[in-house]
Amino acid sequence: MRLKQDNAAGEFGSAIGKGLLAGLAGTAAMTLSQMIEMKITKREPSDAPIKVVSQVADIKPTSEAEKTKVNNEIHWGYGTALGVSRGIISLTGLKGVPATLLHFGLVWTAAMVMLPKFHAAPPVTEESPKAIAIDALHHAVYAVAAGLAFEALNAGAKQERKFDKLVRQLKLKGLISKLKY
Repeated sequence: MRLKQDNAAGEFGSAIGKGLLAGLAGTAAMTLSQMIEMKITKREPSDAPIKVVSQVADIKPTSEAEKTKVNNEIHWGYGTALGVSRGIISLTGLKGVPATLLHFGLVWTAAMVMLPKFHAAPPVTEESPKAIAIDALHHAVYAVAAGLAFEALNAGAKQERKFDKLVRQLKLKGLISKLKY
């Protein structure tokens, strides 16, 4: 009986799944961060998500309530999907702070490039330092929360590697001979 088998497709799928869950956690943290910041600064919620999707998918909300609902759905879907990149980063062997910094760079760069392209936000060169700092803060909150969630989800894999090492050592010592692991 074989209990474990190396499987690249399985590892890829696992990284994607963990990335999606990490992206969901990151989006929740970013949303909370934005809600707190908007209370402090009296800023209105961004409608950038619906602006982009309206151009890409030709979606036109029929009312202000529908616009807010669809905007939030896009925000959550996009943020969750961005977690996939965190999963893919893990497949390179990068983890912890370096992986989180790379993920932050990817998601913030994507926002700085994509939003101006679709006229959903001005280019970063036309933003105030305060607006840039606030945007960086929210994306950092996202990346840190997603990174922590990913590392927590991936902790089982670390435990599995420790177990695998123990099994190999026991096999070498002849204590386990019939187990195919």
